[in-house]
Amino acid sequence: MNEEEKYIGKLLDDRYEILETIGEGGMALVFRALDHRLNRYVAVKIMREEMAKDEEFRRRFCAESHAVAMLSNPNIVAVYDVSHSDEREYIVMELISGITLKQYMDKKGALDWKEVVHFAKQITRALSHAHERGIIHRDIKPQNIMLLRDGTLKVADFGIAALENEVYENNGQTIGSIHYIAPEQARGNSPDARSDIYSLGVVMYEMLTGRLPYTGNTLAEIAVKHMNAKPEPMRSIIPSIPEELERITLKAMNADLSGRYQTAGELLADLDEFTHSAMLQEFPVEGETEESSPKPVLSYSELTKSSYHIRRKKAARVSFLSGAFALLLSALFLFVFLWNFWVRDLFSPAERIDLPKFVGSRYDDVIREADSIYNFVITDVYTNDTEPGIIISQKPDPGRSMSIENDGVTVEISVSRSMTSIEVPDVSGLDYRSAADQLQKMGFSVEIESATSDTVAHNCVISTSPASGEMVISGSTLYLSVSSGPEIIYVEMPNLIGLSEDAAIKKLESNNLSYAGSNWIESPLDRGTVVGQDVQIGESIEEHSKITLQVSLGNN
Repeated sequence: MNEEEKYIGKLLDDRYEILETIGEGGMALVFRALDHRLNRYVAVKIMREEMAKDEEFRRRFCAESHAVAMLSNPNIVAVYDVSHSDEREYIVMELISGITLKQYMDKKGALDWKEVVHFAKQITRALSHAHERGIIHRDIKPQNIMLLRDGTLKVADFGIAALENEVYENNGQTIGSIHYIAPEQARGNSPDARSDIYSLGVVMYEMLTGRLPYTGNTLAEIAVKHMNAKPEPMRSIIPSIPEELERITLKAMNADLSGRYQTAGELLADLDEFTHSAMLQEFPVEGETEESSPKPVLSYSELTKSSYHIRRKKAARVSFLSGAFALLLSALFLFVFLWNFWVRDLFSPAERIDLPKFVGSRYDDVIREADSIYNFVITDVYTNDTEPGIIISQKPDPGRSMSIENDGVTVEISVSRSMTSIEVPDVSGLDYRSAADQLQKMGFSVEIESATSDTVAHNCVISTSPASGEMVISGSTLYLSVSSGPEIIYVEMPNLIGLSEDAAIKKLESNNLSYAGSNWIESPLDRGTVVGQDVQIGESIEEHSKITLQVSLGNN
């Protein structure tokens, strides 16, 4: 049995039923699964067994997954859950029904510039949302962007795609990322938000022209071109590309970091401005057309009296017909809206069912066998009066006639759980999301409380209440004290001007500030005298901040 087959039909963490394989890579396998708790289909990405043996790789996979789970944007594939244990590492994601942008581009070739702008703005919004939260994608390319049937784009695998690439590269394989790599990444430097913008610029270039800006026989040759070459002008390939859109694209993929857009917000602002200008050109204000200049225009005083009346009658007729058409169109839209959302329901009685009795049945059997129209909302009830896993109550009551709405029938059920004593595990030092997940799987409810700490890392658990080792009833609430980092203390910036460099350094240290170095500048004051400081006198700054001094070279 291969690795994919061993997961089919399995129920992960008593929640995710693996149904079929939908993708695979060097790092992980991707499956379609059913979330029994929320009754929805999801995508589950499970790390391959050989990769899970690498502790450093597992650590990075978990860190990236937890970070991405915090993102919430309509243009980003959502991460619902992250699970890691001795057995396996996996993430649960939004299940996307669509194709990759790469598949779409391969099918259509060069795209119309209006479609490119529509796509680019969606990708830019996704990057802006992630960058504002300190998350860099590091591998923007068409293969990592999903296209839905309604034209919506969703960027996938923030941070995780870069790990996947490492696996391929270590195995001597190439998957195309080099064609979109930012120059600073090609040099081996750490990427930042501007690196994602460069890669997006390359994607825009490819969408507009139907070809990549740089190709070569080897990866090294392509990387060098990203660092040193200039792409062929896009309008020389397809002259119909708007000049302003070409400028925006080439600025996004500027090899010089300082010449590139510094934030996704800047790029989005230029795309919005371009869209506005393009609309004005395509739909000019009344009396203007694209061919209107340089035609001569007669002033009112130059019109004859008869031609003036003819024009007025013509304008009145056009205005009347336009108004009548607009009124008819509005009435049509109103009728369609009312029919779809109200009137149709009056003439089409909703389908109804009699709600069956779930009380007394096993929860697992009901979830497995019940019709898909039911949306179950589950509450766990800890008791020793009923066998664990039995449904002990339901809302609405059995036998009630229910109409089947578009989103199905919602039923609230309470499920009995064994009321046993459980020892509180030691989760101190763990990331609070991992700790909460571990505790919830044991049957605890978890509440988070924030506290400062000089010894425990940010977002890690300081302690639990009740404390680890104590015996508590299953289903009890545990309070996690989570570190928000050390307490930030602010000090007032002292006046260092006029002191010697040594005296200024000592004064910084006595105020719990750090000396970052000196810039020596020409000054009429004696050599070694402090003539400036990079933080204003009296400004409130964090303790241990680094301060740079400006020190006099003296009269030479």
